[in-house]
Amino acid sequence: MDGASTCARAEARQGRGRRWLAALLPKSGPGSLGAAGKRLGRCMWPYRWALGGGVLSFFGAAALEPLAPALLQRLLDHGFGPQLGFPLWIVPVVVVGLFALRGLLSFCGTYLFAWSTSKGVLDLRRDLVRALVHADARLFASLSPGVAAARVINDPQNATASLSNALTTLLKDGTSFVALLGYLFYLNWRLALVSLVTAPLLGWVVQRVKQRVVMLGARSYESQVRLTGIVDDIARAWRVVRTFDAGDFEEARFAAEAQRFRHATVKSAAAAALMSPLTQLVASLGVALIITLALLDATRGGITVGEFAAFVTALLMTISPLRRLTDVTQPVITGLIVARACFELVDTPAEPDSGEREIDGVRQGIRLQALTVMHPGAEHPALADLDLDVPAGQTLALVGPSGGGKSTLVSTLLRFVTPSAGSVLIDGIDIADIRKASLRRQFAVVSQDIVLFDGTIEDNVAYAQPKDSARVERCLRAAHLWDFVQSLPEGMHTGVGTNGARLSGGQRQRLAIARALYKEAAVWVFDEATSALDSESERIVHRAIEEQRGSRTLILIAHRLSTVRRADRIVVLSEGRMVESGRHEELLAAGGLYAGMVRAQTLD
Repeated sequence: MDGASTCARAEARQGRGRRWLAALLPKSGPGSLGAAGKRLGRCMWPYRWALGGGVLSFFGAAALEPLAPALLQRLLDHGFGPQLGFPLWIVPVVVVGLFALRGLLSFCGTYLFAWSTSKGVLDLRRDLVRALVHADARLFASLSPGVAAARVINDPQNATASLSNALTTLLKDGTSFVALLGYLFYLNWRLALVSLVTAPLLGWVVQRVKQRVVMLGARSYESQVRLTGIVDDIARAWRVVRTFDAGDFEEARFAAEAQRFRHATVKSAAAAALMSPLTQLVASLGVALIITLALLDATRGGITVGEFAAFVTALLMTISPLRRLTDVTQPVITGLIVARACFELVDTPAEPDSGEREIDGVRQGIRLQALTVMHPGAEHPALADLDLDVPAGQTLALVGPSGGGKSTLVSTLLRFVTPSAGSVLIDGIDIADIRKASLRRQFAVVSQDIVLFDGTIEDNVAYAQPKDSARVERCLRAAHLWDFVQSLPEGMHTGVGTNGARLSGGQRQRLAIARALYKEAAVWVFDEATSALDSESERIVHRAIEEQRGSRTLILIAHRLSTVRRADRIVVLSEGRMVESGRHEELLAAGGLYAGMVRAQTLD
């Protein structure tokens, strides 16, 4: 798939031509409900022929609607005399055929709408996932995983289902209402004209109720998003919740937000519920007036009994579709609110990438020149005027107190952080000139917080790459995990659970090492990879690391100094500055900060 979104491509194809679906919604600003509706309409544009077929089916069903009162008029005026004006057998045939044809057309319209909207939902979900995958890192500071999942999976379906059902109602009942109204004008245009006197009052009532529904619907959706975030916190941090005995606290937090969500939902439903009785009350004024005038006209001989019955029947038949038409306000507004939230995510700025060059491996090494990184809002730089050379194939260890800038350095190498000053060169090329995807392909990162995917062991080792079972086995052996994998009934096809929940900490760490091996990256980064492991697991991970020395560039970040003793170079960072540099023995002899850290851990 290319970088352009499905909906954007549809908009480009549509151009400035006919936008019949988007034109159903009012013109408005880019962040409004009307704008969201138009964008959703443009997403449906590639499936306009199916939608058009559905519209024609609904029109056909609506065109049959006036035939019922017309048939009643014919029966009353010509069917109760001494001589029938038509064969008797034709009555049941026409009645059954009329309803069968109407039902078939209604089914076709509903099916075509469901097919086209499901395709639109699929396209919108793809656009949302694409936006999520390429979004700037700042998005994830405000968007929780649970809300992101709901936004991608549930919201497109909810938005299109609400709007599709509303549009189906508008087409089925709207066209029926228009057809019946046209038939009323055909029977008696004067009486039909009287029925429109309540239209201004009806429009005012609808507008006032709609404003309140929009306001309360937005509050309800926002509360639902907050509720999703709370549930995500509980499920994601269940160990912390139980460790702190915070079950009652979380239940109370959930209950409070759930109560606010219930209040907002009830108020929104109540506001929407006012629409139907108020509009029916206004409509009943017109109906009462018309029936009175029709009776008066009938007593004067102006219309026949059949014409009067047909007129009143058609008039009463308009009430049911009118009632359903007034009920579409809430689902339309709810659908547009959800669609607006979807498009806000789609419009999230992508991670900027000004690089244009491609690289294949790291042959010379990495060089940092006067590198300075200042985080937004920070008083002091995370890294300050750092100069460092890392020749290819060597092992560099970064140690020092917490907050010294070690992880910031790794984030800068991967271009998750932009330097405030200075530069980072790989084989003499500034990483700002390298495409981020090409740059990151050269790195494999194994951190303390291992992230595994809910799939099999093989899926995780060969993540995002073509699967080769023999190669997976070699990587598992090199990571000292193969013996464990062989002991499993399904071997490498065993599921690891959510984020590797079925594995121990050491097994998860070694699986991450196997994944790094499979990637065959030129530079490995171990960011506190053994800090949470027991001694035996740490020893196995050390062995796996040692076996890779010399074959690739290794960057080790560790507080446990046993991990870095054999590094070619150890750099001590403190407050963003390099305070010491050398081999283990040299730094011990110098008696500086590193030697003090070693003595402290030895005493521990």
